[in-house]
Amino acid sequence: MSEHRVNDAIRLSRRRFLQVLAGGAGVLMVGIRVADAADAPLPPALLGDTFYDLGAYVRIDREGNVLIGARDPDTGTGVATALPRIIAEELDADWNRVSVIPLGLGVADANGQPRWIYGRQIGGIGGSIPAAWADLRQVGAVARWLLLQAAARRLGVPADRLGSESGTIIAPDGRRFTFGSLVEDASKISLPKTVPPLKDPARFSLVGSPAGDVDAHDIVTGQAAFAIDQQADTALVAVLAHCPWPDGKLKRIDTTDTLAVKGVVKVMQLNPEPDQPWGSTVIAPAVAVLAEDTWSALQGRRKLKLEWAPGASAGESSAAMEQQASTLLAGDTPPTTRVRNDGDIDAAGKKAARRLSASYVQPWLAHATAEPMNCLVRLDKDRARLVVPTQAPQKAWAVVQRLTGLGPAQIEIRVPRVGGGYGRRLDHDFVAEAVMLAKAVDKPVRLLWTREQEFTHDYYRSGCVHQLSVIINRKRQVIGWNQRMASASSLAHRGLPDNRLWTSELEADQLPAGLIPNFRSDWYGQQSAIPRGPARGMPFLSNAFAVESFVDEIAHLLREDPLHTRLRLLGKPRQLPLSAGGTLDIGRLLNVLNLVAERIEWKNWLRSVNGLGIACWYVNGAYVAHAIEAAMQGEKLIIQRVVCAVDVGRVINPLGLEDQVAGATLDALSTALNLAITFKNGQIQQHSYKDYPLASMAQLPDAVEVITVPGNRDPTGASFLAMPTAAPALANAVFRASAVRVRRLPLMKELLRML
Repeated sequence: MSEHRVNDAIRLSRRRFLQVLAGGAGVLMVGIRVADAADAPLPPALLGDTFYDLGAYVRIDREGNVLIGARDPDTGTGVATALPRIIAEELDADWNRVSVIPLGLGVADANGQPRWIYGRQIGGIGGSIPAAWADLRQVGAVARWLLLQAAARRLGVPADRLGSESGTIIAPDGRRFTFGSLVEDASKISLPKTVPPLKDPARFSLVGSPAGDVDAHDIVTGQAAFAIDQQADTALVAVLAHCPWPDGKLKRIDTTDTLAVKGVVKVMQLNPEPDQPWGSTVIAPAVAVLAEDTWSALQGRRKLKLEWAPGASAGESSAAMEQQASTLLAGDTPPTTRVRNDGDIDAAGKKAARRLSASYVQPWLAHATAEPMNCLVRLDKDRARLVVPTQAPQKAWAVVQRLTGLGPAQIEIRVPRVGGGYGRRLDHDFVAEAVMLAKAVDKPVRLLWTREQEFTHDYYRSGCVHQLSVIINRKRQVIGWNQRMASASSLAHRGLPDNRLWTSELEADQLPAGLIPNFRSDWYGQQSAIPRGPARGMPFLSNAFAVESFVDEIAHLLREDPLHTRLRLLGKPRQLPLSAGGTLDIGRLLNVLNLVAERIEWKNWLRSVNGLGIACWYVNGAYVAHAIEAAMQGEKLIIQRVVCAVDVGRVINPLGLEDQVAGATLDALSTALNLAITFKNGQIQQHSYKDYPLASMAQLPDAVEVITVPGNRDPTGASFLAMPTAAPALANAVFRASAVRVRRLPLMKELLRML
């Protein structure tokens, strides 16, 4: 099976199988259960009678074909390839005989409480690979151990005298036994009481070698089935008309014309549950039209006569929010939170030879996922079955459980390939809507959002304003750094205490903290009824733009090479202690910075006809730098070259990592160039991609040159690693090319205003 897809011809049966559980704490737990028990969450393909069980993730048939389950949702980050390759590596499987299937949510009942069968299941936040590395290696090692034991019993030799390689077990005399010839016996052997020895990394053949995405063929040929493609014969299609104001209410409704539309079955009202946090209930008051098909539902919605009454949010505007932020930062109002305070900024000011201050403004942003929100749900008396495009199936489970009261193992959630997440699918308001409707009509419901709803009813990334100032002494050293940020926290209305709301906006250890003796970081919290939530690359994205742009301005003030300024700030290679624990490896950060500088020929930065810009950052144990070459042709910006270097420790799939780095770079450039959400009188003004224009191919570089640093440290995440440094590197290149310093995003609008 050279294409890594599930064989549609697998025959199904119910049979006893062994279960290997990778616990959330990294402990390998072993148990036995029956496949037709109420808590069986496995996809049908993992219950086939042509395949034998070697744990909850692995099935092998007599022909040597291998099925491996991918536990985390794949939102385009490549985890459906990377995670199974970790298992396949320890198993010593032949990758050409491996098929990968999404596992969906794994949950069992532990005295009324959920027990997560596959451990942590969450995708698209940069944590899948580091969280899975130890657990999934153990899973593969156990499966290989079972095969070795089967071969040892057949040959009458100790298992430790046997070897394994590419789907075979090798005897001391050189004879080879395929996995398929051993798997029936192996499936009957009791699991080990301790974890078998793991492979020596020197023997890795899959980890560290490039592999194409297991779903690539189906995606490019249009065969991939996303959640929005799922159907159920008896399901009603539900579409919604949301209130324009999240805190508004329905004042008047006339459903006469809607109910006259052929195929329309019912019209219902939905309201947010006042005691539930954002992201777990209806996002705004809504009217749902349920019909026998999508066309009828949409036609019925169009004929609704609705009058909405605004709430307090009707007085809000993005322009007023920005003005309020600027006023807060310009005054003497104490900050909401003093995030960090090293040394004595006031004392350092007495030694100032030079000072520099600048403000940076960034807009509100939407997620703009390719696949709109949707959910297929069927509720029976004792079971709920859902197909959901979610990044966090365990959070989706919590919403379903709260609304239905069903036991942990009575809720089944399937997660096909997800059409983009960017943090939006960490929230499950749309799941709550679907479940509420299914409960009310006592029929399966297929909820579909429209593209307009995606833009007008999102959990946005808040706009923000940064004010930075530095103190430079007579030796040209930066001895004081004062940064202030104002924004509306994305953690508001989510059950966190007020003194933790800053954590979605800033990092206490973000650069250049720890590099400058007198360092202060303040956050000013703003209030808003506009929904906010997790967003790709935050809080690194907005902070890196301000900090790395400002470092460039310091270099310009000092009339020195911007690379040299960064090297001086970073200092010698060393381990820098972090306030949250762990260390920042300055040597690794210097390395990625120097790699992009060398590749783009930074030595010519002053003499180059085009503008060169550079930036670096640190993200959760990983290191990234960008160097960009840009040119101006009249009012047209041309991005000539983009180079990105990343250090993520051990690389699982180099090709997948390169794809992630290139994709995140292009996403960051598109965001920086064009994108902004604005609202007036409490209503979002962008309704489609026409109003929220992603960058065209003509605006973006022909290629992103990716440099990956080889390493043997445990792997770190990379799904958004390349996001933070692309925008400041571009803005710095634009300054060299045009002499215009862009301190406000989106860049193109500001650049054209200033030219």
